[in-house]
Amino acid sequence: MRPLRYTRNMKMLRAFLNPAVTALLLFFAAMPAWASQASSSAEVLELLEELKDPEQERWQRIERQIARLWSRSGSASADLMLNRGREALQLGDSDAAIEHFSALIDHAPDFAEGYHARATAWFMAGDLGLAMDDLIETLARNPQHFSALAGLGRIFEDLGADTRAQAAYGEAAAIHPHRRDIKAALERVERRLVGMTL
Repeated sequence: MRPLRYTRNMKMLRAFLNPAVTALLLFFAAMPAWASQASSSAEVLELLEELKDPEQERWQRIERQIARLWSRSGSASADLMLNRGREALQLGDSDAAIEHFSALIDHAPDFAEGYHARATAWFMAGDLGLAMDDLIETLARNPQHFSALAGLGRIFEDLGADTRAQAAYGEAAAIHPHRRDIKAALERVERRLVGMTL
């Protein structure tokens, strides 16, 4: 059975995803739990709780700790592929990054961070559809992935779907209330939505 937090996040995702995407996520929800240990470990859950505190002053350190834990696949070869893909991204070579991340996903299909990294590469390459697909795969495995939610919000915003962008950014901000970029994006789409109703 899925944990309650997974069910809660699935309900929130349904609020802004289209019916086809929702059907895909419901398919994942019906499967046995196969989220990576790193995304659901007691340590990560504790850090996420600390991160939610609006008064948290060590949030940047906590964010880095979470990112490090989410980046551990449990396989040395998978970690190597992730690092090689990230190096390619830093060099601006999205095609090479996509190749590395695709190899990583083939090797470790349950590893959420592989999909998130490839989504970033697809986004850099200008393919919003494939980026969205991989963000959905990320969230199916790690519903607390605030960066994936923020990325989904950005894609919805770029596509002019401000209501869906607002929902994605809002969920990301609920998990990580300290990121200025997420707060600014949420305020930006909310201003547009208010303007549309006036």
